Amino acid sequence: MISIERSLVTPRWQRVALPVASLAIAAILAGIVLAASGHDPLATYQQIYEASFTSTGALTATFIYATPLLFTGLCVALAFRMRVWNIGGEGQLYMGAVGAAGVGLALGGWPQPLLIAMMMVGGAVAGMLWAMIPGLLRAYLHTNEILTSLMLNYVAGLLMYYLIYDSASFWRDTTSASALVFPQGKYLLPAADWPGIVIGSFTLPFGFAAGIVLAVLLLALIRFTRFGFEMRVMGDSPAAATYAGMSTRRKIVTVMALSGGLAGLGGASQIGDFGHVLDPRGLQQAGYGYTGIVVAALALYNPLAVVIVSILIGALTNAGFALQGPLFPIGLVGTMEGIILFSVLGGEFLGRYRIRFGRAPAPAIAADEESGIP
Repeated sequence: MISIERSLVTPRWQRVALPVASLAIAAILAGIVLAASGHDPLATYQQIYEASFTSTGALTATFIYATPLLFTGLCVALAFRMRVWNIGGEGQLYMGAVGAAGVGLALGGWPQPLLIAMMMVGGAVAGMLWAMIPGLLRAYLHTNEILTSLMLNYVAGLLMYYLIYDSASFWRDTTSASALVFPQGKYLLPAADWPGIVIGSFTLPFGFAAGIVLAVLLLALIRFTRFGFEMRVMGDSPAAATYAGMSTRRKIVTVMALSGGLAGLGGASQIGDFGHVLDPRGLQQAGYGYTGIVVAALALYNPLAVVIVSILIGALTNAGFALQGPLFPIGLVGTMEGIILFSVLGGEFLGRYRIRFGRAPAPAIAADEESGIP
């Protein structure tokens, strides 16, 4: 007989050993896949490292890919800590980009520091409002937030397309020569560009630096505040939270709003740090919101670990584009990400639960017959 029991206490050494062992196993399995596809695993790992960190401009490119993953990873990690399944980070990032671009265009003449702050507020508020829709439906109508937040991703994507391709909206460029040939968004003025932090030949995106600060604040919120304590209680035991008089509905809406605000900041960063224009196709093709779910899962929903994992996934994504060619299809990168995800989730399962093997107990009626009891 096989039974699965939840571990009441997880040793500290296990919290470190299991992720390390999981990554080692993932590297071995990925190496087998690479070898089966005709690639030298060790040589490929060396190429990935060089393309991600040591080649000219590689480290900056890695952090460019990691920045939106940091925000969407934090978005998912916060909601999942309370067992609220926000799958809508993709759409909330879109709306954050729409909000930040609108603010940047409307307030383009403001001083740069104030303009950047207002773009961040605009992106965060847009993401919050979008995330509150599934939050309110879950809290007051008991609607499954997985389905509603997921479907709203498509609504947000279609809204972006409408603003640029199917309307004469405030976001669409209708005057330049190139816009007359093909629809495109208005480019923001230089004052709306977010300044990178230059460290030698490496440039740290402003958004990533802001994301690190938010990760620290988020960890403090979860661990050291009453709000965070109630979040953990509601996530571990909703019945106990209700018995203690905690406002479950209000907490669900608040957590969803904060989660969406983080994704919205990711959208604002895409506008201020990199694109400087609302580009629906580019944002949808990237799929940052869905990858953020992988980042949060690999980080075990720890905000500081999200920072590290976002860099690793950003490095792998950057290397995939750098190595992509006839002999190294981009699908191999996705396969490697999937292997890492399943390995780490498997390690998390072994840390949370124990598998017991034993003989099944004899049926009660058989015991009665042996004892002579009718």
